[in-house]
Amino acid sequence: MRRLFPVTDLTAADDTAGDREWSLDELADAYAYPKDAENAEVGAGSSDAGSRDAEGGAGVHGPGAWLRANMVSSLDGAAQHEGRSQPISGDTDMRIFGTLRALADVVVVGAETVRLEGYRPARAREAFAKRREAAGQGPAPAIAVVSASLSLDFALPLFTEPLVPTLILTGAAAPPDRVRAAEAAGAVVIVAGDGPGVEPERAVRALAGRGLRRQLTEGGPRLLGQLVAAGVLDELCLTVSPTMTAGGAQRIAGGPSVAVPERFALASLLEESGFLFTRYRRI
Repeated sequence: MRRLFPVTDLTAADDTAGDREWSLDELADAYAYPKDAENAEVGAGSSDAGSRDAEGGAGVHGPGAWLRANMVSSLDGAAQHEGRSQPISGDTDMRIFGTLRALADVVVVGAETVRLEGYRPARAREAFAKRREAAGQGPAPAIAVVSASLSLDFALPLFTEPLVPTLILTGAAAPPDRVRAAEAAGAVVIVAGDGPGVEPERAVRALAGRGLRRQLTEGGPRLLGQLVAAGVLDELCLTVSPTMTAGGAQRIAGGPSVAVPERFALASLLEESGFLFTRYRRI
């Protein structure tokens, strides 16, 4: 792997500038959250499983929250092939995927992506155990599923075998019987909207109010589009895959277009085997 940006006078002497496999510690350092988000007092393992209060925190992002997205795209703009992202991914992309999860307090994902990708609970990884402990985090991030209908299979391992309870973000008008079924399965239901769906700003505040300030979303495209439209996305980690798929696959963000395109600034650029690993931050 090579670091292509940022380039400084010290880049030539920097070990991470060379073309070699980076260690997990080096990847974790490269993708570290901003200090404000890292100063969280409560980690993912300390969520109150009985609470459905979505009004914790202050401001759009609550106390020091940071929401980043991690997505992959082919050269012709496809976010998936035949419904899944794995065919356009690669080994290093998956190492970065795992690193981003290991740094997060919570992974936010849409219900359709849970179904299509066969989501399982995040696992504890020994390589990141000391880093998470030093940051006041639990052994693994919580998974937070965004769903208006709660049409989810609560017999799946995501709900029956998590290290920390799986969260469900939904609206106040969610079907009461599905809310009861989710809670009976051990999930924590968080109301983050007045209607049937989730309001992105309230979802970010709700998670931050539970101490889950280092937030990561893995999509899918519909959810990412909603986050972009609401103006709550702080950072995009986008892997550009050296593949072409043609067809009518979704882009990384879907839904209605925003009135004015939002600008992001390039924060870093890595390369390996033709894959570009970009990181953009909101200006």
